[in-house]
Amino acid sequence: MPTVLSRETFIPSPKAGTAVMGGSFYTTLDNDRLMSMHSYTSRSDTVDVAYVRTSEDGGETWSEAETWPTKFKAEGGIGRRHPRGGYVDPLTGRYITVWTEGVLPTDDPLEGMQQWTMWYSVSEDGGKTPYIKEQIIHEGRKYDAVHHLPGVMVGKNSVMMGDLGEVPLTRSDGVMLIPVQSSPTGPDGEYYSPGGGFTYTDCLLLMGRWCDDGGLSWTTSDRIVGDPKRTTRGLIEPTIAELQDGSILMVMRGSNDRNHDLPGYKWMARSYNGGQTWSTPKPWTYTDKGAFFSPSATSQLIPHSNGSLYWMGNISEQNPRGNSPRYPIILGEIDRDTGLLIRDSIAIIDDRQPGEHERLTLSNFYVREDRSTGDLLLHLPRLFAAGDPQKTQNAWTTDLTMYRIGIP
Repeated sequence: MPTVLSRETFIPSPKAGTAVMGGSFYTTLDNDRLMSMHSYTSRSDTVDVAYVRTSEDGGETWSEAETWPTKFKAEGGIGRRHPRGGYVDPLTGRYITVWTEGVLPTDDPLEGMQQWTMWYSVSEDGGKTPYIKEQIIHEGRKYDAVHHLPGVMVGKNSVMMGDLGEVPLTRSDGVMLIPVQSSPTGPDGEYYSPGGGFTYTDCLLLMGRWCDDGGLSWTTSDRIVGDPKRTTRGLIEPTIAELQDGSILMVMRGSNDRNHDLPGYKWMARSYNGGQTWSTPKPWTYTDKGAFFSPSATSQLIPHSNGSLYWMGNISEQNPRGNSPRYPIILGEIDRDTGLLIRDSIAIIDDRQPGEHERLTLSNFYVREDRSTGDLLLHLPRLFAAGDPQKTQNAWTTDLTMYRIGIP
């Protein structure tokens, strides 16, 4: 079974009332160069400020942190950016970073449901000097910075990455797949939330093909649409991986927000044509077909160099209530034929401890494999262990912790 070998502070909280989130990412294919991206936050769904550091020795030492701007002046409101990590394309060796960006009229995070767009940059020197930095806009003359994707228009609805677990995947033909979520529109063309939950989104893939200038030409997959009668916030924060037969598995966050009689699940869909079309989403289960409860929280599929495919996320003993409880956090192995979770493989990585608040959140994480050891490195903020964030600002005080997990 996987074992936690160590746990240490990766980035300390700078002050009371501030949480640190982030991760570290390899920036090349053939050495130990890393980029660390971390952000400070003191309210839900808002990045106060973000920083970038680099390491040339696999994380033993780090450069001084440089500010990565997350707030900017813009016509029509306040500009906001949310960093969503980095990725090395295994076929070209180029380093790609992605982020969510939008202008919020009154700086309310919920306005992002009508405003968020996706952006990317590309570098050929391990992230030192990006030569492309632009909005992701669907190919073709009918698309522009406002009408940027099919069925998506700034001011009406949005596309976004909800967390760091939405890691890209490169197909064998070189097409890059980025899993994202997008708010839908109703018959009147405006943002539509048919489930009555806090927000509502579908899932889809951004599909990038390399161009002669080193940029990417973008198209999209079909939308993966949930049943609002079974998941009140639709499908959220997709994570993808390739299975044994070459099909693609997508695991998504659902929710029973405001209807706690519904069972809270993770949801799955599968594509047999490179991610363009998808099976009807259904609750994700164990390989023995047994269902399991999971709160509305992010998760991540993690391919390993040993050939195994792992999943990290939250599993609940009882039916969750919306987002809670977001503990314990577990690591389990996935059957690469069926795409289902192997019950006997599950290991608890962390859980609520005596004296910690029931609002403890073991989520908003990122995992990568250490190339030198094969260990998994979990970057996790243990949010709200000290109290309810709605009642005490200091509940946000949280370091970013790194767990080293040994894989047998």
